[in-house]
Amino acid sequence: MTALLGLPVGYEWVILLVVALLLFGGSRVAGMGKGAGRAIREFKEEIKAPSGIEPAKPVEGAVASEPGQAHAAPHASGTEM
Repeated sequence: MTALLGLPVGYEWVILLVVALLLFGGSRVAGMGKGAGRAIREFKEEIKAPSGIEPAKPVEGAVASEPGQAHAAPHASGTEM
C-alpha cells in the first residue's frame, strides 16, 4: 500500500495505537474513542436538522403595541400659541 498525502497506513496505525496505549492507558483511549464517536453522531444529527430558523416566542405578560398606535401626550385645551 502507498501512503496517500502522508497519512499512516497498515502497520503504522498499529504503532500509533500502541504508543497511545502506553501514554494514556486503555480506559483513557477508550474514552477518547467514545467522545469522538459521540461528536460525529451529533454532527450528523445537526446536518440532518431543518435549516429554518424558529420564530421567537412572545414573552408572557408583555404588552406589545401595534404599529400605527402612537401614544401622544395629552394637550392642554384652550392654550394655543
